Amino acid sequence: MSEYTECHLAVKTARFVGPHPCDTLKQIANTLNCDITDGKFAQHMDEHDPLKDLRQEFFYPKMKDVLGADLSIVDPEEDCVYFCGNSLGLCPKNTKKYIDVELDKWAKIGVQGYFQGEGMPWSKCHEKLDVDMAKLVGGRPGEVAIMNGLTVNLHLLLISFYRPTPKRHKIMCESKAFPSDQYTFQSQINLHGYDMETSLLLVEPREGEILLRTEDILAKIEEEGESIALICFSGVQFYTGQLLDIPTITRAGHSKGCYVGFDMAHAAGNVPLYLHDWDVDFACWCTYKYINASAGCLACIFLHEKHKHNNFPKLLGWWGQRFETRFNLNNDLDLCPGAYGYRISNPASLLCPPIKASLEIFNKTSMEELRAKSKLLTAYMEYCIIKKYGRTDGMASGHMEKTDANSQQINVHILTPSDPEHRGAQLSLSFSVEISHVFEELEKRGVICDEKKPSVIRVSPAPLYCSFNDVHRFMGYLDQALESATVTAA
Repeated sequence: MSEYTECHLAVKTARFVGPHPCDTLKQIANTLNCDITDGKFAQHMDEHDPLKDLRQEFFYPKMKDVLGADLSIVDPEEDCVYFCGNSLGLCPKNTKKYIDVELDKWAKIGVQGYFQGEGMPWSKCHEKLDVDMAKLVGGRPGEVAIMNGLTVNLHLLLISFYRPTPKRHKIMCESKAFPSDQYTFQSQINLHGYDMETSLLLVEPREGEILLRTEDILAKIEEEGESIALICFSGVQFYTGQLLDIPTITRAGHSKGCYVGFDMAHAAGNVPLYLHDWDVDFACWCTYKYINASAGCLACIFLHEKHKHNNFPKLLGWWGQRFETRFNLNNDLDLCPGAYGYRISNPASLLCPPIKASLEIFNKTSMEELRAKSKLLTAYMEYCIIKKYGRTDGMASGHMEKTDANSQQINVHILTPSDPEHRGAQLSLSFSVEISHVFEELEKRGVICDEKKPSVIRVSPAPLYCSFNDVHRFMGYLDQALESATVTAA
């Protein structure tokens, strides 16, 4: 058994306890008689990566095709450094083939493609995929439906789960929720005649801190629980990359009689989820980030089976009706139980093939295996940054500093938790120099990541297609980018 496989298994079986992945990386480096930051180490890790072949399942952008890349300083034929799976995953190679099947079917048999022909019948294309999607998030068959967009789905779920009363009218979320989520909460509160100033309960980090503490969330639930109708946090916080303690928050909310749901946009396909076992009431997520299913692709909902036969208020449409009676068109409602009953409209048949192409790749591994690699890969990046630029401040952040030739200090912070159990495949970095300069210089070197104003660049080495060599190359480009950005700022 290779060293990589040994550490892969060690991390896989140590989800909640065990050594930090950096310790495993150091052990391997010691056997190679090299430092972790050495290119030899990255090459060894990639050669012994049991998931390395999955990269070949994707189209990986070349430097020559990356907008903004300066081909005078990078090899045009080399792969770019793609660390933006937290925003848009790469394109699986089978995506075009599967879309072409549906286009060809449309061209040849027209409307008959709803029920016949090659590929997926359009009337059930989403149902051909939802079992695999449920497996990805720890749901049972029937608990997941593929439909609409993320924010639309959140609205549909809140119609059922946010039913305020004079006593219980608050929605609890994190203070820096993704804007679309907060707009959803605000509009739902307003629709019910309440005021967001008194009905939107925001949980803030402690003064001087960036991350939320689980104990503070639990304390707020204990304090305000009798007035809370709904708790809805992000599974992984989009800005900091913090993975929240989903099962603990869920239990605490339920103990106070609250419904508990999550926006899993940055968690689905990123970290193992066990939504059914955790007793989460509902969840929603998009499919274009870590699930790699194309920009603006269909989103998903999870509805726990305990709510399968609920009589909650919901918006109705004909696609929520049972298939057997849907086309009778007699206006007699025959609603599907569970998540399927929340479907409203005919699915977008050309958006299902990208999901199919991606889920087939996920089915070649498991979320636990991907998580094991992700922990090592993200820890490798974290270690290299701290080793090169300074020290870590522990749980809250890493603080790094470097002095250039002119003795001008460059400060870099890792906002994301250093505890691997509290993060996914993302590190959020902030800099003392203007990040637009850093971002531009990284882009010139073929590094694709994303900028979140005012001060954060997110880098996300997704384990399905990113390598240790990608991280090693990134470190060289980051150093060059910081040097150039400092000169520009001066």
